[in-house]
Amino acid sequence: MADKTIAIYCFFDDLFKIMGPKPDVHCKLNDAEIATVAVIAALSFYGNQAAACGYMQRHYGMKMIHKSGFNRRLSRLQAKLITVFSALGASLKELNTSARYMIDSFPVAVCRNCRIPVCKLLKGRSYHGYNEAKKEYFYGFKVQLITTADGLPVDYFITAGSFHDSTALQAMQLNLPAGSELYGDSGYTDYEQEDLYAECDQIYLRIYRKKNSLRSDQPWDVFLKKTYRKPIEIVFSQITNLFPRKIHAVTAQGFMLKLFLFLLSFTINGCLED
Repeated sequence: MADKTIAIYCFFDDLFKIMGPKPDVHCKLNDAEIATVAVIAALSFYGNQAAACGYMQRHYGMKMIHKSGFNRRLSRLQAKLITVFSALGASLKELNTSARYMIDSFPVAVCRNCRIPVCKLLKGRSYHGYNEAKKEYFYGFKVQLITTADGLPVDYFITAGSFHDSTALQAMQLNLPAGSELYGDSGYTDYEQEDLYAECDQIYLRIYRKKNSLRSDQPWDVFLKKTYRKPIEIVFSQITNLFPRKIHAVTAQGFMLKLFLFLLSFTINGCLED
């Protein structure tokens, strides 16, 4: 873990120096240290940033700041961290010589169903969703994730829980290299989108067809689509294993920031291990 922590810090420190501006000399912690704590918290402490701060103080002599000050600094870093994720995604796309990608969604509940009436984080029926895999309802967000064939995230899109996958696909901007193939389940069936992406961007949506589909597949296509899109389910399992029992946040923006940090941390960890 020590080598990984140092590698993560060096990664952020080098990137932030390039991105600028120069850090304030009066700050106890620089931006790279704040980002490193957030990533270590997501990878090893179920998102508990106070526990990660304690770990960094004991093992690396990092100066402590108050929890509220840390949260403010982390919130101000959000735009930079999103840029880091985009840069990582762009690099992974260039290295993905197979040009195969996977898309799928997973739900993230903000509270248990019995506490929906008293939930202060979100309000409205648009956050009521249905988890098809577990055959249960949830209240919260749905994360649309695009990964490489090796399971490394390159893009994401967060919607309210009630959004159908095909609706989310219409709202997303697929920023993939020309010639890419994107594999997804039948929930992403949208013939108009498939034709537009194929004609305009040379991005080919390989969507798994239902038996009564207007555009049926040959048996070999069924096998390939089922095989190529299956690994993303393992990715979701690995990401959600990082989650605590309940992601604690005071605001919806704070909740989405913590959710994003889990995605960023998983991507960085995957790059380091590869």
